[in-house]
Order: sequence, then C-alpha cells, then structure tokens
Amino acid sequence: MTAPADTDRPATGWWLCDHCRRPVYAKRLARTGGVCPECGHHRRLSARERLGQLLDPGSAEPLRVPYVVDGGHDFVDTRPYRERLAEARARTGLDDAAIAARGRVVGTDVAVVVMEFGFMGGSLSGGVGELITLTAETALAERRPLILVCASGGARMQEGLMSLMQMAKTSQALLALDEAGILTISVITDPVYGGVAASFATLCDVIVAEPGARMGFAGPRVIERTIGERLPENFQRAEFLLEHGQVDVVAPRGELRATLGRLLGVLAPGAGEHRDTGPGGRNSTLLTDPDEVPDVDPWQAVRLARNLDRPTTLDYIGLLVEDFQELHGDRLGADCPATVGGAGTLGGRPVMVIGQQKGHTAAALRERNFGMPVPAGYRKAARLMRLAAKAGIPVLTLVDTSGAYPGVEAERGGQAAAIAENLRLMSGLPVPIVAVIVSEGGSGGALGLAVADRVLALSNAVYSVISPEGCAAILWRDPDAAPRAARELGLHARALLAQGVVDGVVPEPGDGAQSDHQETAERLAAAVQPLLDQLADLTTEQLLARRRARYRAFGGRPARRPVPER
Repeated sequence: MTAPADTDRPATGWWLCDHCRRPVYAKRLARTGGVCPECGHHRRLSARERLGQLLDPGSAEPLRVPYVVDGGHDFVDTRPYRERLAEARARTGLDDAAIAARGRVVGTDVAVVVMEFGFMGGSLSGGVGELITLTAETALAERRPLILVCASGGARMQEGLMSLMQMAKTSQALLALDEAGILTISVITDPVYGGVAASFATLCDVIVAEPGARMGFAGPRVIERTIGERLPENFQRAEFLLEHGQVDVVAPRGELRATLGRLLGVLAPGAGEHRDTGPGGRNSTLLTDPDEVPDVDPWQAVRLARNLDRPTTLDYIGLLVEDFQELHGDRLGADCPATVGGAGTLGGRPVMVIGQQKGHTAAALRERNFGMPVPAGYRKAARLMRLAAKAGIPVLTLVDTSGAYPGVEAERGGQAAAIAENLRLMSGLPVPIVAVIVSEGGSGGALGLAVADRVLALSNAVYSVISPEGCAAILWRDPDAAPRAARELGLHARALLAQGVVDGVVPEPGDGAQSDHQETAERLAAAVQPLLDQLADLTTEQLLARRRARYRAFGGRPARRPVPER
C-alpha cells in the first residue's frame, strides 16, 4: 500500500493499494491489520505499529540502550549524512532504524526487536547492531526467546566498515543464544536484503515470512544487470523462498501471532517440561514377545504395508499432535515434499515429529514423490532434530518410505552423504528419540530416520534392507520371486521383533491400520508415551550410552579390546 513515511497513520480517509490499485477505507484497513481486503496485499507497517500488533496488550516494556555515536559523520553523497539522519529522526521519532522491547506473545515472555524501514530503508547501522546485540544479551540473561522482525535494504553505506562489522557482531550474539538453548525467531517482512539477510535474519532457529515479503542477498535489479537474465516470477518472495527451503512458514498477518504462539509454546525455554494432561490415556498394548505377534505371510504384510488407505504421517499428526506447527526447508535450497516435520505436543509433552509422507491418491503420491525423500528431506530432518536438541524436547519419527529417491538430481545433491550425516547425528543427539515403522521401511532411506533409543513397528509394517522386488531381481533374476524374497528377508513385524531390530510391536485394529485410523493412532500414542516418560528419566550420558550399545550389539559378539599383533 502507498503510505507516508511518518509513523502516525490517519484514522480516516482512503488508501490506494499498491498491488490491486483499489481504494480501501482507512478504518477497514486498520481492522485487517494493514492487509488489503480486496487482494490480500500486506501494507508495510511502521515499527511501532508492528510492535503493537505483535505483543499482548499492555505487556510492552521498551528497552533502552546507551546512545551510540553515529559513524560516517563526514560522509556526503548528494547530501551530508548528518542531514539524512536528522531528517529520518524527525520523520519517524526514532533514534535509529529499530526499536526493542520486552513483552509477551500469547502469554510467553519474549524480547523483541522490530526494524523500521521508514528510517533510511531500515539500514543496518552501528546503532541498530548495538540495539540487536543488547536485546539478545537481555534475552540470554533473562532466558526469554528473541524475536527479530526484519525489514531492511542492507548495510548503511554511510557508516562504511562499521556497518559491515555489525553482521559479525549480531551473528555472534545469536551464537550465544544457541549455546544457551534460547529460541530465536525471525519474522521476514518486506523487504530484507544485503547484510541483514546475510546475518541475523537467516540465523534464527525458525524463520517466518509474511506473504509476498522479499528476501535475498542481492536485489533483483543487481542480479539481472550482473547475469543478464530474466528472473523467475515471484523471485525472492516468501512463497518462492518457502519452495526453495529458505523459510519455515509463510504466515498471513492475521495468523502471525497464533503461529508464533504455537512455536513459543513448544520450543521456548521450559516448554520441554512435560505438562500432564490428566487421565484419559490408554494402557499400552505394546507386544514385546515375538510369539504374541500374529504370524502373517510376509508377502501379505508387504501388500498391507503399501495399502493407500493406511494412515500417513500427516494423518497421525492430525489425530495425535496438538498445536502442531509444520516447519519447512533445509535452508540450503530445497524443501523435500516427501519429508514432513514440525513441533507440537503429544499427550501434553512438547515433541518434534518428523516422518515420510506418501498419500492416499495417485495425485497425492506424485506430489509427495511417492514418499521417497531427496537429500533436502534428510537435511531438513537433521535441522529439526538439532532444533529439538536445542529446545530439549524429544524426537518422534514416523517411518513410511520404500526408500530414498534414486534419481540423478538426488545423487548430484549428495543423497548418500545426507543419509550418513543423519545416522551420525541421531547416534549422538542428546534428547530421546522414538522411531515407529508405521508402514513401509525401505533400506537406508528408512534408517535415516530410525536410529533411535526405542524402535517400534505396527503389526503389518515391514522393514527391510531392500524391497522384495529388488531382492528378487538381483538374486533370483526373476520378478515373480518377490513373495519368496519377502519370506527370506525377515521383514515382517514378528521377525523384526525376534531379531531385536524393533523393541515392540503395536497391534493394528481389525483388518489393519487402514480399517480404523483413529484407533490405530490411539494405540500408537499409548505405546509411545510411556517410552517417552521412561527415556525422560535418563541422564544424557545414560541415554547416549544405551543408544550406542543398542546398535553396537547388532551382528556381533559383545565388544572386546582387539589383541595387538606382535
């Protein structure tokens, strides 16, 4: 929307939308939080407006910082820098291009910095860098999450290298919060470029963007002039960034507080403490004796595991996980549709849920790459697991894949290395991990989410080093030998439990999980929740020692020191 640079907005009159060019009555615009009711375009807000929308009413407490001597006093472009500063201060009523406050968001105590684009394009100065750093230090001292609302054209050129150094200074401040386990959230508003995008704006644990907000290191005009190519439609806008793995969530302004509230409720310091939801849980029917598990035909189990009517990862999440917020992207350039994950609560306990997603229809299967992850999927999962470790909450993985995607692009992207990194990461992750083979567990593509303290399987799930069809083609050179291969591979739940590959089997209702999604989900939760309770009682040292001993024991005798050769 077109708007004057001053921060006092008239309560009456009309506004002309920059996007659809339709006039909007100012009071109606105020009711929508500055979002055009005709086309959904988000008008740029002042820092004060933004702070007022973000924080709970009456909770804001401005953070005062020592006055920072302006750098670049002698800099002159078309006008002296002194004059530009004085004009920006008079127009906005601010000392510099950001304000900070303590406050609450949906009841959670936070520290917030909001950048003001109307102050010299929100440029990063020594003063802004100092404000962000001091606010981060306040968040660290008081152990409250830090929210950074970003809007900037980049470094303030008039302050030269002093501006550039703020990138390192603020990044260092966020590192201290990482080391202390304090949640950081970046809110991307339009626009965020240059030194801000290349520092604190993209270093936060979670990045939330408003629809249409632009973010990048170099601006579109610079890029086009440099490479001489026409850029894609919506290049660098929030939706483009989400598709390419650079942001976690695109949240319309009307949903922003609720989105932040969900994230804070699960990931903020102290959120990892179990909040008992009271009675109502079910007794676990988890089977731990192989003789108790139905002895089904292995090939029939394979067919059942692939039934398109079985619950998917997102079905289980929808049935079991409250306040779930899906998080996207590997931050390296992609968001794998076959891998989904995010934070929520299971039985009152904050948890990070990650799984492979197939679908119930041919269209959904194609959209989700038939549940076969590409490298970005494993890297996204790794990022979410590291976030769980920082927040001190357990990880629940739901495995359902025929295997990692075997394509040229996946190999070019380092598929093998991405899986290997997850195996190493999960072996040392300092929070509890429970993995459940909910349908099909195929080879290393499944193991990339299944190195855990406890591994369960549904009674009709299968878990194998290779698909029966692949095994038949390689060893028998006969695709019709797949049923025989299934029997030989020992891939069904009874055999998995007998081998010790899984620790328990969750019996499915009726004719299988596909016959009753709700009942299956409740049985899964009844099996998982007691395990999470047990694992929560272990120290980190105990947890890791037992996890590593579990995998050390596979395929060999008890470990002993090798005898040195003479």
